[in-house]
Amino acid sequence: MAAASMTARQKREPRGAGEAIPFPRLALADKARHYEYQTENATFQMLKPTPSSGRLLAGLVILAVCAAGRGAEPTPLVHAHAHNDYRHKRPLLDALDHGFCSVEADVHLVDGVLLVAHDRSQLKPERTLQALYLEPLRERVTKNGGRVFPAGPEFTLLVEFKSGWQASYPVLRELLKQDAGMLTTFRPGATQTNAIRVIITGNRAQEMFNGESVRYACLDGELTDLDSRAAPDLIPWISTSWTRSFKWRGSGTMDETEHLKLKTIVAKAHQQGRRVRFWGAPDRPEFWREMLANGVDLINTDDLEGAQKFLLKE
Repeated sequence: MAAASMTARQKREPRGAGEAIPFPRLALADKARHYEYQTENATFQMLKPTPSSGRLLAGLVILAVCAAGRGAEPTPLVHAHAHNDYRHKRPLLDALDHGFCSVEADVHLVDGVLLVAHDRSQLKPERTLQALYLEPLRERVTKNGGRVFPAGPEFTLLVEFKSGWQASYPVLRELLKQDAGMLTTFRPGATQTNAIRVIITGNRAQEMFNGESVRYACLDGELTDLDSRAAPDLIPWISTSWTRSFKWRGSGTMDETEHLKLKTIVAKAHQQGRRVRFWGAPDRPEFWREMLANGVDLINTDDLEGAQKFLLKE
């Protein structure tokens, strides 16, 4: 019997056992018999294929199932940091799809606008910090009830100034002020934790924040900051080049002297309430595993899929 279109009454009334749920996006639904295709999370309808429509319908069903799979939220990975995130096919979005809770964006100030790219030769006028990061993050936070991931942890946006901070920071601050409702903010003696924490790295200085009654960002620290008295709400991270401090490259056993040095850095940072990140490091599971085993907080990686699989197993 040919399938009929749903009436308003049919939409309101519960269906009997075994009754097909119409799949309105398939235009041929009123010309063929329906069969149900069930997944764990949804029930789809597929049409009984005919010689002329079988391949088309099979393709439509596959697309529908794939779309349903993409709709599931990934597990938030608090140890995952997307290094140079903007180099991925879909900046920010690819990292979010893999559960990353931290991403990095390099910015250049051009005619009063912060453009995202590693080198000035790669700049494009449409690739602004707002378009690639702030606007999609705002949409996510609104959709997910005040968080980047539903009921998830605080998310980190690491912004690296490639231009001088004297001109770049005022522009960034104005952008952040417009989105203050989703940002972790800082006042003297008080921190208001929110969906996103912004950390500034690259060309930066503590004096950027002089005279501010409300601060919308923090600083990325260096090893020397472990010997300073800077508050952890000002410098929540310690980031440094792995190759400048260590010789081990992820193969074999780490030298005992270097192992002790690593543990000392991590312990000191944690005692001060700071997290640790190494950049310019081997980007493979053997190295990641050693970092996690020694308390390093963030896996700095370009391999979104590989890091996701690794962290979900660990």
